[in-house]
Parts: sequence; structure tokens; C-alpha cells
Amino acid sequence: MMPTPRPLVLALGLGLLALVSTADADAQRKKKAPAVSAQCTDFYAWANAEWLKANPLPADAGAISALGQLTDLALQQQRQLLDAAMKSPQTEVQNRLGDFWASGLDEAAIEADGSRPIAPLLSRIDAIKKAKDVPASIAALHQVGIPVVFNFAPDVDLKALDRHIGYFMQGGMGLPDPAFYTRNDADTQAVLARYRDYVKQILALTGTPKERLDADAKAVIDIETAIARKSQSLADLNNPFRNYVPVPVADAAKRYRNLQLAQFLEAQGVKDDLVSLPDPALFAELDAMIGRVKPEQWKAYLRWRVGDAMAPYLSRSFRDASFGFRGQVLAGQSAPAPRWQQVIEAINTAAGPMLGHEYANRYLTPEERRRATVVADEVRDALVAAVEGNTWLSAQAKAEAQAKLKALKIEVGTPRRDLDYTVQPMGRGSFGGNMLIASTWRHREEMKRIGKGNADRRWDVLPQEPALAYDIAQNRLIATAAALQAPIFDAARPELLYGAFGALVGSQLNRAIDAQGSHVDARGQVRDWWSPADRDAWTALGNRVAAQYASQDYPGVKGARVDGALVRNVALADQAGLELAATAHAKAQPQASQAARQALFEAWSRLWAQQVAANTASERLKTDIHAPGPLRSNLPAANLPEFAAAFACKPGQPMTRAEADQVKVWR
Repeated sequence: MMPTPRPLVLALGLGLLALVSTADADAQRKKKAPAVSAQCTDFYAWANAEWLKANPLPADAGAISALGQLTDLALQQQRQLLDAAMKSPQTEVQNRLGDFWASGLDEAAIEADGSRPIAPLLSRIDAIKKAKDVPASIAALHQVGIPVVFNFAPDVDLKALDRHIGYFMQGGMGLPDPAFYTRNDADTQAVLARYRDYVKQILALTGTPKERLDADAKAVIDIETAIARKSQSLADLNNPFRNYVPVPVADAAKRYRNLQLAQFLEAQGVKDDLVSLPDPALFAELDAMIGRVKPEQWKAYLRWRVGDAMAPYLSRSFRDASFGFRGQVLAGQSAPAPRWQQVIEAINTAAGPMLGHEYANRYLTPEERRRATVVADEVRDALVAAVEGNTWLSAQAKAEAQAKLKALKIEVGTPRRDLDYTVQPMGRGSFGGNMLIASTWRHREEMKRIGKGNADRRWDVLPQEPALAYDIAQNRLIATAAALQAPIFDAARPELLYGAFGALVGSQLNRAIDAQGSHVDARGQVRDWWSPADRDAWTALGNRVAAQYASQDYPGVKGARVDGALVRNVALADQAGLELAATAHAKAQPQASQAARQALFEAWSRLWAQQVAANTASERLKTDIHAPGPLRSNLPAANLPEFAAAFACKPGQPMTRAEADQVKVWR
């Protein structure tokens, strides 16, 4: 399946951040200053010494990290769960998951199945005779979770964040960026040539005669190029306000008669009278193409889209073709993931929430859920108090921020309310068939959300994925079941509860009332509740953080400094998170020993342990909004007097920033 992207990007996940240059230490040595402790020189290196020694970078890896290891652990836990469900299911849900899993692991059966799972879809496409037959085929493919020509998905209504409407959005292209179809530089043309070969491979596997491959591949790329020429840039596509243009369904149906949008919505089970349709020029072009493009060309395009979407779940010839282009050419991968991992990813794509609830039941205890909720509440209370004492926010903004934080929901482990994602029964005979069954079911359930006030019944992450996130649309903190384990969480270790989990909670809660959070008020209305002066103060704060990072050498890249502007937003969130964790810990455990106060910062630093290859570091320097692990550990800590006090670091030492130079977000 090729999951339909959500048009609005409204949930924020885990970030990354900062260190003090070793040049400071060199300067101290030149002056023959007294010896500085390892903790006060480079806290990251000291706190992570054992991990760094025990985890050398594998020759074939670009990077490894402590949080990456948590993701690997969560995958192994899912594997164990699915193995148990396959061998001895205890419930009907486990029985269905076990059958799904078994069908994906049975490669001999998958080979024998060949392209049979998609044969009914291809037959439907082959039945197209006239232009008026095309829209019904488009609708039928959307019904099984294969979006063609355009994307259509439920998302929050920006004028009523508790409900969903349907969003018609650009889509239908096999390449990730519309610019691939329109640029003429050599690199782009080389990718396009490889893409054309891949299209021909898939068409051949779906039964296209050899003598038609060139013509049909040209038809596919011509159709996608026409779509691309009327599509937004990726930057515009990521602007939620740009994509929210509600129109009556009746008006859209009249305007684009050839597309038969009313019939399309009926086929998806959508009864709402409003949809968002932000690109009239694109849909006018699509409407014209229904009549302009020959039926045989449409048939080639639709066959290709089905084959491409289903290729990872079919026989090896399909999978090899898909990996050869999407894995090697686009993603730069040298080898595909192990079969078991591919099957888990497929199950998560088609039936992720069902697996998620089983995962939480197995790996998250009620006590862990309770303890995580308590700590999250304590960190939230710390932020409410910090806002009260804040000096740079206006009185009106402070009042709104406090109201929003008090109204904020905290959901731990699994969604508080969720739709029924108990996928209908499947057998062990056909993995591709099971993918279509599960994808069809999930698409149907998603469509039921449109027009209803149930927007809180969805997470943008799955419980089995390690993540802490703030959902701006629903004003809630999300902590997944998979995140509630080391190095983030351990109910028996207070240093993890506050220094790791608490700090990450704080960084996400900060997003409720930062520059982005200021666009949604305490009542869930989209409006700007910051004054210009509030925004100026936040910008000035961000500039100071950016300057701190910009002064640092980028680890692993000779002669390069951190791009402060690139990392500033995550850096601000991390600074706020560590501040709030220290405050919440001090209030919860006022008599904490020095060792306990030290352990809080050790837990924070160990979140960011990593080994990074030089070529990967060079790439991250230009594109990663997270600072490198050593800096992410050290810079926030050096801004906190509590750190210096815990480790007896003196003024002028590398891990002690002068008071006038300290960045304080909520202090």
C-alpha cells in the first residue's frame, strides 16, 4: 500500500540538540588552570563513555544511537508478539494478527501467489472502454487504499478542530517531488531515466505485452508530468492553512463533472456536505484529462499504480523491482531490510492500530502508565507556574497559555478513545490478499471519520513506535507505549522519570505555547493569541539559542560549524524541557541527594548517545533540524545553574555558562 499522506502536519515528535567546544578547554590548559573534572569539561563524553565504548559504529551503518536502539527493541518486541500470536493466539485479535504474520513469512506461498492478489484490480482496469469509465476505476482503487490521480484523506477541520472533513489533495505521482518531472538538470534526468525503467518493469509484471512497454511507460510518465505541472511545491504542500479551502460538495461536483466527485465520495462512504479542495487549477486539469487522455493510456497508468503500490507485498520479482528503484535509487539503501522487518512494516501500514493495542497490553503495565501520567502532570504544573512568573510574555498571552496548559490532555500508552480497528478475518494463504483486506478495512474506517466530531480518536503515531509528541490540533501530549522504556523511562529509576522522560515531556509541552502553539488557543480555535511584542521576544530568545549552537564545531565534519538557524526550534524546545524537568524534580523530591540530582542530568545526556559516520554527519549538517548528540546533551545543561551545582562546576569551566550568557526559556 501507499498510505495517503495526511494533508495537515499537526503532531510534533521527538527532536535532537548541543556541546561546548573543546577549544575552551584548550584555552584553560594554555593558562595552566587547575584540572577540570571530566563532568565539567565534556559532560556528554563522560556520561556516555560506557555506551560509546560498547557500541562502535558498524562498517555498513551511517549512524547508530541510543534512541535508535530503542526503535530496534520495539521492532523485536513486535516480532515476539506476532510469533506468539501465530503459534498460540489467546484472542480473536491475536488470531487475525497471527494469520497476517504467518502469510507474510511464507515466502514460498507468496512466490506461488505471484500477481494473483491484484488480478481482480487489474481486471477492473482492463474493463475500461470509455473516458466515463475512468472515474469509477479511480474511486474503486481508493477504496482499497491505493490512491491514484489525487489523494483524498480525512483531517481536522481548521474551523472546528474536533471534527474531520475530507481533503482533496495533489497526488498520483510515483516520484516524491513534482520537480522531478519538470527539472532538466543531468541528475534529475538520470533519476527520471531510472524511473522509466522501473515503470516498464512493473508494467511487464502486471501483464503488459513487451511490444507495448515503451508506449505504456511513456503514457504513465506523460500523465504524471501533467499532474506535476499543476502541483504545489513540497514547501507549499506542508502549509496547513494553504491546504484548507472548504467548498460545498455540490459545487465541486458541478465544477469538475468529468471526475464525478460526488460519485467518488459516495463510493468512499462519505456523506459530509463539505470538502477541502485547495487546488482548483490542478483539479480543472485532472477533469480535462479524463476526456483528453485516451482510455488505453489511463489503463496503463492505473495498472502501473496498482503494481507499484502492491509490489512490496507480492512475489520476489515485484519486490526486487521496487527495491531497485525506491530503495537503492531514491533512498540510497544497499540492501533491503530482513523479511521479518518488511512484514512488520506492512502490518503496521495496513493494521497498525490493531497491533498497537496488543503491543501495549503486552509491554506496558498499569503502574507504568500511571507513573508516566503523574510525571507528565508534574512537568505540566511546572510549566504553568513558570508562565505565571514569566517576564517576557504579555499578561494576556500568559493567561491564554495557562488556560491552554490546564486544558491540555495527556494520553499515555494508547489513545484514550479510538476507533475500532479490529480488521476482519484473514487467512494464512495470501499475504498480498491480506494486505488488500486490511487496507480496504482501514480505509473504510478512516472515511467514517469525515463529518464527525471524533478527531481525538486518532494518533499520528502508533503505540508500538517510540515517540513523545504534542498534537496541536487536539491540545494533547502523546506518549506511546513503546517510548515508556529505557533509555527514556523506567518507573523504578527516578533519574529517568525526570531527566529523560520528564525532559522530553517538557520539550513537547513547550510546543503548546511556543510560536507555533500560539496559533491555536485554549478553546481549540485557530487564532493568533500572541501580541507582536510576544513574538519579538520569542524571536530574540531563539536568536540567542541559535547563536550558542552556531558557535560550535559540528562533530565529525572538519572545519564546519552548526547551522544555528536550522536547529533553533528543536534547541529551544530541548532547553525548555530540561528546565522544566529540573524544576519538577526539585518540587517532587526536595530532599533529593546530590547523586540523584546528578543522575537526572546523566539520564538526559544518555538520550543523545550516538556514533555517526563522516558522510552521514556531512549530510545532517545541511538538513537535520536536530543538533548532534554531544551538543544536544551539553548546551542545555550548561545553561542551567542546577547542573553546575550538581557537579560542582566552577565559573569559566566549559560546562558552566556565565549567568549573563545563559539562555532561559521559562525562567
